[in-house]
Amino acid sequence: MQAIYSTSAAAPDYALEELRKESTMGSEGTTVQRDIRRIDLSNFAARKAEITEQLWSAATEIGFFQIDHHGISAAEIDDAFALSESFFALPTATKAQWPLSRNAGWESLSQIRPSTGTADQKESYQITRPRMAGLWPSEQELPGFQQAALAFEAKCWQVGMQVLSCFADRLGFDSDFFARAHAPDSPHYQSTLRMLHYFAQDGAHTPGTWRAGAHTDFDCLTLLFQRPGQGGLQVLPGKEMQGRAWTPVEPAQGVITCNIGDMLMRWSDDQLPSNFHRVKHPAAHEYQGARYSLAFFCQANEDVVIRSPGGKYPDITAAEYLKQRISANFSNKY
Repeated sequence: MQAIYSTSAAAPDYALEELRKESTMGSEGTTVQRDIRRIDLSNFAARKAEITEQLWSAATEIGFFQIDHHGISAAEIDDAFALSESFFALPTATKAQWPLSRNAGWESLSQIRPSTGTADQKESYQITRPRMAGLWPSEQELPGFQQAALAFEAKCWQVGMQVLSCFADRLGFDSDFFARAHAPDSPHYQSTLRMLHYFAQDGAHTPGTWRAGAHTDFDCLTLLFQRPGQGGLQVLPGKEMQGRAWTPVEPAQGVITCNIGDMLMRWSDDQLPSNFHRVKHPAAHEYQGARYSLAFFCQANEDVVIRSPGGKYPDITAAEYLKQRISANFSNKY
């Protein structure tokens, strides 16, 4: 990790290479079309070898891909979005009862990306199972919320582990390697379901601000659900970061957009590169209303050691890795 990436003399000297790179990615850049492949997961057990090759090709060549026929129905996704909207419709004072702590709870306008130095124009509510004591709405505030949110989170975990089992096969690990590393019955579990609400726009915004500034994800794999008509997501393959050419990823009903995160990049010795992404403000001719998305982050359990097979990266526990990444985004609050 000899190289230090910096946009200015005042740029923080981050300990992690991923954060150093991210701190250089705040410019507007240009737009270009790329192939965002859609991979059918139907009949998974019988087709796993074929699916594995498709996932590996998409992940290594592009880094972002979409999956369908994944086992979560369109109705279940719609219900999860309705659940999210009901949460964010609560009064601010009510949501403030459940403040973000250790990647669980509610925050608003508090995530400041190393790439921008300005707050993302959004609020979020994060569900990390072992850390939710005192952070759930009551049955009086939102009837059935906790049960429904946990059921959807569990479905996301199943899909994430299917995809990760394919990468485990190609990396020479046993198929259940990542499922064990993300075991949900462990008190060290730290995978997270994040509900996101990007605020409605009036066609103008403060220069230098983004709905979500450019970043790579901290995890092994992200599953992202978008609502049709609520665009703005742009992606940039990490291996092409110097070109600063971004590609829009349009929402589609029932489709999950996936990207490789930094944990898996380390576990694969960079064979599976993490990718930059951001959410831009809508242009004057685009939909200006609120934007909602749902993200599930497959983050290895705290006690798991992320070990680079070829020694490209130093060993680090998933707990320490996530702590450094979150601290850089939330002003050292973890």
